[in-house]
Amino acid sequence: MISINLAFIAANGMGMWHWNLLTQESMLGASIFAFDHMRNEYFSQAVIAWEKHLHPDDRERGNSEVQALLHDGKQLEIDFRVLQPNGNFVHIKSMVRVLHNDAGKLIRIDGTNIDITEFKCSEAKLKLAASAFTYASEGIAITDPAGNIIDVNNAFTAITGYSCQEVLGKNTRMLKSGRHTPAFYTEMWKTLIEKDHWRGEIWNCRKNGEIYPELLSINLVRDNDGDITRCVALFSDISHIKEHQKKLEKMAHFDPLTYLPNRTLLRERLSSAKRQCLCNKQLLAVLFIDLDGFKTVNDRYGHDVGDELLIALSHRMRGTLREHDTLARIGGDEFVAVLTELENKDDCKSILERLLLAISDTVTVGKIRLQVSASIGVTFYPQDHSDSDLLIRHADQAMYEAKKAGKNCYFVFDLITSKRMDTRRVNFDRIRMALQKDEFVLYYQPKVNLRKGTVIGAEALIRWQHPERELLLPGEFLPLIENYPISIELGEWVIATALSQIAAWQALGLNIPVSVNISALQLQQNGFAERLQVLLSAWPQVEPRFLLLEVLETSALADVMQVSKIMHDCIDLGVSFALDDFGTGYSSLTYLRHLPASLIKIDQSFVRDMLINPDDLMIVESVVGLAKSFKREVIAEGVETRAHSAALLQLGCELMQGYGIARPMPAGNIPEWMANWSSGAGWAVNNLIDRHDAKAFTSPQAS
Repeated sequence: MISINLAFIAANGMGMWHWNLLTQESMLGASIFAFDHMRNEYFSQAVIAWEKHLHPDDRERGNSEVQALLHDGKQLEIDFRVLQPNGNFVHIKSMVRVLHNDAGKLIRIDGTNIDITEFKCSEAKLKLAASAFTYASEGIAITDPAGNIIDVNNAFTAITGYSCQEVLGKNTRMLKSGRHTPAFYTEMWKTLIEKDHWRGEIWNCRKNGEIYPELLSINLVRDNDGDITRCVALFSDISHIKEHQKKLEKMAHFDPLTYLPNRTLLRERLSSAKRQCLCNKQLLAVLFIDLDGFKTVNDRYGHDVGDELLIALSHRMRGTLREHDTLARIGGDEFVAVLTELENKDDCKSILERLLLAISDTVTVGKIRLQVSASIGVTFYPQDHSDSDLLIRHADQAMYEAKKAGKNCYFVFDLITSKRMDTRRVNFDRIRMALQKDEFVLYYQPKVNLRKGTVIGAEALIRWQHPERELLLPGEFLPLIENYPISIELGEWVIATALSQIAAWQALGLNIPVSVNISALQLQQNGFAERLQVLLSAWPQVEPRFLLLEVLETSALADVMQVSKIMHDCIDLGVSFALDDFGTGYSSLTYLRHLPASLIKIDQSFVRDMLINPDDLMIVESVVGLAKSFKREVIAEGVETRAHSAALLQLGCELMQGYGIARPMPAGNIPEWMANWSSGAGWAVNNLIDRHDAKAFTSPQAS
């Protein structure tokens, strides 16, 4: 066994050592003691085995090279790792020379040791950094202070189309798209110099001339004197994000069936038209248009024929209006038109008459001849000096008067119409009384993960146990109080009742998260988060994470950033949020980007026709894709058939609710339903899809 005193190996710097093989004495240079952090007693230990202190991976190689040195060589340079008394390994470079006497006998070994641990660590870090630079998915460019390119990585070449050789020494100005002003770049460099970094979106140009969007981050590297030595730019191609944005913005502002402006864009245009109207001292008219007999067409011929009728009539109505007028579809068979630049009320009479004629004319869909009419309500601004929502509501009220007058006519909002609002106040009083008498009740519709076959929660849906009219659905009373303070009272009752029910279920051993709907008005009220905290504190046994708030009417959110703060305050309490009816035009990319909602809900109107309407399928697919891009969960509502559930699974949407899974039911029925669901009986009853076969619907054979 080759033996050697390993005191030198523990040294942390450079040191000399000698080993006299004749006397077995070892001599250590003072520098070894100067570099070593161990006790001096360690150096006086007896000669010990070489291999014992080597790293296990280095032992065979180290012993082999030392054997070769002793038998054949005169000097050796070797790197190895050796164990210190403190249990750590250090990297040592040892340069060893052997000496022989005149007879050729080996008499002494001299050596110099250098601690290269720090060098090895730096070398590893450099290799890691080089690998990260080369193989990063983001493009990276390193430039000198003047912007001349020094190095680029593989992703840079893949994104821009330029090879490394084509850009080295060139200025980054070669990538400019021409879309930004000089002031943009001046501001960018100003920020860079002041803060040493800049981050933002920018448009650049590929080698093939294609202009594309980047998410770019630039950082400056300075020396010890504070002078700039390098600029490091890291960027990603965000073309796919921009494409999603375009689709979503279109969804957010235009009706997917008729491509007319939706309620969101209508509000924007109406607000702008009102300002222009006051500035020019003119009038504008708001028309609420409801088709008479459209429901009969849908019931008799189906939704496809009904959709074709809506498209045809949309073209006709748009054709009767002037270029600067607006026609919007706000839902179903309801449209709103805004007529601008009117000198007096009579200026719109001819337009109203043309609208009625255009709508009542026959429409042919395939071999079917269809004919409907319209009831139109009208109000004028600024005579009706209301906000935009109230103007539309007044026109809506006038439309009902037109229906009462026999349909196929128009009615202008006036004081008589206004008096009928008193009837609404009576309804308010009746609803408030119902709240006091506990006539309201919550039904619950289960929500499931169809791929896993698990129940993930239930949505609370309000019903009115009316003493004379039996059980009323929300559509029969909630519109009466929409955007009025009493709706906030009712909304808080829903939250409190849902929390009470969660506690009752938990007492039975069922931990069921419950989602409740909250209106834009309720969410934006002063002190909403504080009111929510009071409601949560009334049920301390219920963890807030079991409550999900579904935000309705996001287009009515006046200040998105303020609403975002309110939502964050609520999230701090432990609750979570969902964006309801996503894709109907009530939501936009702005809300998705800024509102901290963890869940997106696809509206049932798109799920219903997604298998027969490519546009609806595209919307569903886009929403699922956007949810993944923004790391949000997505749930589809209105799932009623096996085919729809299979298609949604294929698209990556696993969370679902709808009549095909379970209808809304009283709270007392939920435990039994869950038991049936867990045993598999619930699937058979609903004729939907067996959860054990769910994977089959993701295969081509199942589509």
